[in-house]
Amino acid sequence: MFTLEPAAVLRDVTLRDGLQLTGGMLSTERKLATIRSLLALGVESLEIGSMARPDLVPPMANTLEVLAELTPAERARCWVWVATPRHVERAAAAGARNFQYCFSATDAHNQANIGRTTEASLAAMPAAVEISRDVDGQIQLCIATSFTCPFDGQVDPSRVVQIAQDERAVGASHVVICDTLGQAVPAQVSSLITRVRLETPAREIVFHGHDTWGLGVANTLAAISAGATMVDGALGGLGGCPFAPGASGNTASEDILFATRPPWLTPDVFGSLVRISETLLMELGEPNRSKAAQGARSPAKAFDWVL
Repeated sequence: MFTLEPAAVLRDVTLRDGLQLTGGMLSTERKLATIRSLLALGVESLEIGSMARPDLVPPMANTLEVLAELTPAERARCWVWVATPRHVERAAAAGARNFQYCFSATDAHNQANIGRTTEASLAAMPAAVEISRDVDGQIQLCIATSFTCPFDGQVDPSRVVQIAQDERAVGASHVVICDTLGQAVPAQVSSLITRVRLETPAREIVFHGHDTWGLGVANTLAAISAGATMVDGALGGLGGCPFAPGASGNTASEDILFATRPPWLTPDVFGSLVRISETLLMELGEPNRSKAAQGARSPAKAFDWVL
């Protein structure tokens, strides 16, 4: 099966980062069906929504309704994007136990995305950590624009390391390093992930990549080799940030899975995943950017992974 070692868990972010740029609206029932289909196939982790204002990001409007309908076992494998202690409180009341507390390495993007400075977001994190602990949950420190900012350009890696070292983020279970614009290259990703692993408090490292410049899979593999234990992807390469000019879709989940070959991924399971992705993208009117999904439709039938 050629499983990649070291291994990393895929977190599929289709229903959060995947939907937010498209404007595609999915009902609560449709989101629940997608979540349950992916979990049943073996996808270990999902990001299923956001507490962002629904007037600014309409596809996230029913996140609380989705959370309320999930079982505790399903919620244990699902993450919710949050940016304030109040977000954590509201999501927790609906049953969430896994929170991704996100802000940007640069003030310019944080102001555009969240409406406050990076320092203000960091200052509020201890309260968010405390709320997550009160419900026996876990919270991630998510650093957007870790490599480049659409307004300020290149980000100094030491800035990212400094945020990850900050004592106010000590309660985070993971640190998420985000290539929000998809402009990083593998050596750059490897260098920053290594620095975070060696120079900041011990915790799991997540890599969130985009495929804007065609290096999504290469950057993901570089992150895993450098120590990331979870990586993000979206079905068909869907998504992007509505507040980051130049951002395109996420690295495709199908491409990451085909490259890493986790033990649960068989050719039959991969085929089911491709079909789920194709159906969803057709409903949303979005193109399928996954190279592996395109390969699965190849006429070269002798290859086990072709449908």
